[in-house]
Amino acid sequence: MPDLTDAQRAVLAPALPRADRSIYPITAPLKGGAVGNIAKSLLKRGLLEEGRADDHATVWRCDDDGEPLTLRITDAGAQALSGDVVHSAKRYERNVEPLVEQLPARENGRARDLLIKLLHRADGASIAEMTDATGWLPHSVRGAISGVIAKKLGYTVASAKDDVRGRVYRITG
Repeated sequence: MPDLTDAQRAVLAPALPRADRSIYPITAPLKGGAVGNIAKSLLKRGLLEEGRADDHATVWRCDDDGEPLTLRITDAGAQALSGDVVHSAKRYERNVEPLVEQLPARENGRARDLLIKLLHRADGASIAEMTDATGWLPHSVRGAISGVIAKKLGYTVASAKDDVRGRVYRITG
């Protein structure tokens, strides 16, 4: 099964702890018709299934009889998520030693893991250090810090000006 995109993960992951396993309400900041397109592709792949909606806030559509339906994550969807890289603050040690070797990290998941390790260092990491380690451009690193690491994964990322290294970022708390 192909890997999940960040948007697909953002739609599926909140459903796991919910008692009804519904993907609704959607908590991911997706725009326009993205939710519908993502939901249709996940339905087609068998990672979501339709079921009766008990709450009006979770309605996906109504069937031919007018019964409200919602979308729930399937066991295959849960398995697809668990096969994917699951990020959690508990997964990483607080005092991660500086990386001895740098990964050829063109893959998003590996690069994100590397960024998180760099940000956990006591002295943090500068944009230049993170771009060297990941092979990403500076705007991609900044976007990953603010969009994925801070917003989606819930880490608190602080930055401070360093006279030698420039702006240095690190995960706090």
